[in-house]
Amino acid sequence: MPRFLEDKLKKEYGADSDVPYKVMNSMGAMHGNKITEKGKEMERKHEADKKKAKGHKGKKKAKAKAQTQGLALAKGY
Repeated sequence: MPRFLEDKLKKEYGADSDVPYKVMNSMGAMHGNKITEKGKEMERKHEADKKKAKGHKGKKKAKAKAQTQGLALAKGY
């Protein structure tokens, strides 16, 4: 089952609720207690987006650090 979706829905509807599973079934991410191809694809896309976002943060931090070091060197610290 798409774990990210399950966690999100459980936060919204409560951990002991059946609603998250009913929502995933109606979306087509699950069929009964089994994950469907659509659910697997959702999980793959989520993981890819998460990796992509993580990579961008690293580049931004590196750029900010380089700029900070450049300013420190320019000021003679």
